[in-house]
Amino acid sequence: MQTILSWGALFVVGSVGTLVLGLLTKWVDRKVTARVQWRVGPPWYQPFADVLKLLGKETIVPEHAGPGFLVAPLAGFAATCLAATVIWVANVRPDLSFVGDVIVVIYLLAIPSLMIILGGSMSGNPHGAVGASREMKLLLAYELPFVFAVLAVILGATGERTLSLGAIARSPMRGSLATLACVVGFLISIFCIQAKLGLVPFDIAEAETEIMGGPFVEYSGAPLAMFYLTKAMLFATLPAFVVTVFWGGFGPGTGGWILGFLKYLVVVVAVVLMRNTNPRVRIDHALKFFWFGLTPAGVIAAALAMAGTP
Repeated sequence: MQTILSWGALFVVGSVGTLVLGLLTKWVDRKVTARVQWRVGPPWYQPFADVLKLLGKETIVPEHAGPGFLVAPLAGFAATCLAATVIWVANVRPDLSFVGDVIVVIYLLAIPSLMIILGGSMSGNPHGAVGASREMKLLLAYELPFVFAVLAVILGATGERTLSLGAIARSPMRGSLATLACVVGFLISIFCIQAKLGLVPFDIAEAETEIMGGPFVEYSGAPLAMFYLTKAMLFATLPAFVVTVFWGGFGPGTGGWILGFLKYLVVVVAVVLMRNTNPRVRIDHALKFFWFGLTPAGVIAAALAMAGTP
């Protein structure tokens, strides 16, 4: 019972903290984008105001919407909250980390994309169906190299073979991209989280100028706010996962957390710069890039880790 209560408290704290961090990261993204385009950009509270405005809007359900239309935003948000909790627990309380939580987090981080596919498919709108189809193809493209990149760490890039995020965070080689396999996996993961976040050049599913928002075209009010919050939380959760797995994580101590958040900001800045310096690619080009470019690189990284290459 005590363990359940502890995890419940950690879930609440981790979810709320990640939500706030994600909205602030969303502001950083918008501010940097504005400065790149020679604009001032929004104030820091703008993402919070956007969510509050959406929550106050009327929720309109299309006449031909399927039964999963309103479930999808809630399920994606819940999965993101749980993934964020597991990641922060591995950094704050590594002793509470469990064997296999790396696999659990990978599965949980795939659920928001699956819910976008479900919501777009259930919207009854042809633009939503096209967006859901693109999201499905993109998911099949980036998940494979992402798994191989993480596998390079699991197979020993941090000095031990483990499926526990806590064990990876406690690795004696923490604090740097310790091996060649780790470096390759880290670079692959940057491209993969760009696609997971649906940012340029991989915003193919949403593509406002082509399909008017794709799977989100029929959403409004609170359900659209839930998707917005999920995207914001993923903007915090995915860089935190990359830092934890490939770059030594956060902590211990105040100095460790400061260094960890600096690493986190480096990943966020890399994502933002990629978004602002590349045009949107076609879905077939994205598939080729992930399957024939990053997947072989991921296999090489996993092979290097198995061979113990420094």
